[in-house]
Amino acid sequence: MSETARLHALPRSLPDESTQGIADARLLPDEEFREAWSSIALPTDMKERMLRGAVASIRLRQAVAFDAVPLHGITLLTGAPGVGKTTVARGLADKIARTLGSSTPWLFIEVDPHALASASLGRSQRSVEALFGTVIEELAFAGPLVVLVDEVETLLTDRAALSMDANPIDVHRAVDAALVGLDRLARRHTDVFVLATSNFPDAIDPALASRADNVIRVPLPDRSARRWILEHTVMAVAHAFPGAQSLAAADALDAAARQAEGLDGRRLRKAVAAACAYRPETQGDPNRVTVQDLLGAIEHARGTV
Repeated sequence: MSETARLHALPRSLPDESTQGIADARLLPDEEFREAWSSIALPTDMKERMLRGAVASIRLRQAVAFDAVPLHGITLLTGAPGVGKTTVARGLADKIARTLGSSTPWLFIEVDPHALASASLGRSQRSVEALFGTVIEELAFAGPLVVLVDEVETLLTDRAALSMDANPIDVHRAVDAALVGLDRLARRHTDVFVLATSNFPDAIDPALASRADNVIRVPLPDRSARRWILEHTVMAVAHAFPGAQSLAAADALDAAARQAEGLDGRRLRKAVAAACAYRPETQGDPNRVTVQDLLGAIEHARGTV
C-alpha cells in the first residue's frame, strides 16, 4: 500500500463509531518525535536499552513462534507525572521506525482511553472491540504499526479492585475486550508494537503487566539529568532572550540542579519560565532574569510538590 493509500486509511476516514479513541495518527519517522527523544534526559544507557529491547522483541516475534517465545510486543512505562513517559514513548516509536525501516512506512497511532468510556451499558465494551478488532486490526494489515496507549490504567483497570456495586459489569467486559484485542494483535501481527504509559501502575490489571515484555519505571531525574534539563531549557530561552544567558553559567546550573532535587522534568522546565516573572522588577521580561530568580522559582516549585 502506498503512503497516499495508507494516509487515506487513517482513522479519520473511517466511520465515526470506529474511530472513537484515536487521539493522533501519523507516519514514521517523524521529526517532532525525533526531537522529543533528544529532549529527554534519562539515566545512562536507559534510552538505548529501551530501544534495543523493543527492536529485539519485534525481530524475535517475526522469526520465532509465539508459543515458543510468548512475546506480546508490549512495553509498559510507569513513573510519576512529569517524568516524560509519553515523550519517551513517542520518541521510542520514531527510533523503532528509523532502526528497523520498512518498504511500507511505519504508522503511529495514539489511543485516548478516556474517549472509550461510556455510562451506557455495553457501550465501552463495543468501543474497545471496535478499536482493536476493526481500526487497529485493519491498520496492522496495511503495514508496521506502533500503538501508544497513554494512561493505560483508564482502559485496563485492575478488575479485582473494582466494586461490582459501584462499577457496572461493562467495565469488566471492556477490560476483557482490550486483553483479547492485544492477544489477537500479538499472534496475528508481529510488526505491531504497543507502548503503554501509567502514573498509577498499581491500578493496572495484572493481566496487562503479565503480557508486557518489558515494564520500565521512568525515574525522577538525578542531579546530572536535572542539570541537563535546566541547561537545555535555559539555552532555548536565551536563544530568544539573550539577557537570560547568565543562567547558563556553569556554577548557576550546578547550584540550580542541586537545589531542584525531587522535581520532575516538567516542573524543572516550568521553573525556568517562572523565574522570568519571579520578581516584580523584571516586569515579565526574560532578558532581566537572574540566577537568584531561578533559584527562587525552583524553591517555590519544591514547596508545591
